[in-house]
Amino acid sequence: MNTPYLGLIEGFFGRSWSFAVRYDYADFLQKNGYHFYIYAPKNDPFLRKRWQEDWPAAAFAQLQTLVTHYQSLGLDFGIGLSPFEIYTNYDRSARNHLHKKIAVFNRLRINTLCVLFDDMRGDLPDLAQTQTAIIHDILEQTGADRVIMCPTYYSFDPVLETVFGSRPTNYFQDIAQGIPAAVDMLWTGPQVCSQEYPASHLQEVTQLLGRKPFLWDNYPVNDGQITSKFLHLKAFEHRPGSLSDMTAGHAVNPMNQPWLSRIPLLSLPRCYAQGHRYNPQQATQEAITQLCEKKLAQHIIDDMELLHTQGLDRIDPVKKKALVQKYSSFDSPYAQEIVAWLNEEYTFDPSCLTS
Repeated sequence: MNTPYLGLIEGFFGRSWSFAVRYDYADFLQKNGYHFYIYAPKNDPFLRKRWQEDWPAAAFAQLQTLVTHYQSLGLDFGIGLSPFEIYTNYDRSARNHLHKKIAVFNRLRINTLCVLFDDMRGDLPDLAQTQTAIIHDILEQTGADRVIMCPTYYSFDPVLETVFGSRPTNYFQDIAQGIPAAVDMLWTGPQVCSQEYPASHLQEVTQLLGRKPFLWDNYPVNDGQITSKFLHLKAFEHRPGSLSDMTAGHAVNPMNQPWLSRIPLLSLPRCYAQGHRYNPQQATQEAITQLCEKKLAQHIIDDMELLHTQGLDRIDPVKKKALVQKYSSFDSPYAQEIVAWLNEEYTFDPSCLTS
């Protein structure tokens, strides 16, 4: 069995993490079996809608600090560029803007560059050919060790065609043929938010893409209109160690709540390492008790079904008030995030269309 290449991709919509949180996450990831972090928040306009523009000097300096810190701990640092609908008019001006952006990334000395064509219109006849040309131009310019592409259609989930238009004929075959095998491709599985990754599915995708998929795992992310009503605190399930032989890597998309995300994140490397001995219920309790003080941990365990399964809309006002009072009594970032979620401070971003 290969050693899994595990990491975090901050790739969600809505309330993003602070730079202080991102800085502290390096130590957590390094100590708990992860290998990389990719900075790709959907609400960073300089990676998405305003990608042609430079970051303000202060933001660039913060990114420089992050890159240096992660790399000093032996972690790979990546950036996810979403050049919004660049392929609708990939002319000389667009190429010049792209080359300028790549030069900025080169100044940061990132390890990984993700080119994210997700969550954009896709019903264009020359989509694959234009995206192939963009990737080839990037490969000529980038100093990153690894380039990863997210196709516009990154799952067989029909919701993608419902939201972003009909997938062009032979889209997967064309990008597989046109894009060098050294470029990894992100894939979310059978669905946008997949519960499991059957071996037969991964084999089919490997043949289709001409390479092993690089998993974009949309658990425990909770940025969707429905999922924002839940705190996904339970341990990972259905991620057997055999995935490491069938994938190029495994990137986890966390929740908007960075501290609470640590609870499920703590379990994924164990899920890989323990194989058939892995018990998700036990892993959940062990993670909570490891990260939180004893009394708070017991409250979270006791309230797990309310927070994880029942969800915000089904907690009656009296119970919600009692929960707020209970968790407000703790001087803990884990408790503070639960209170903020109960008070509906994590506002849904309607830009998120698929969950």
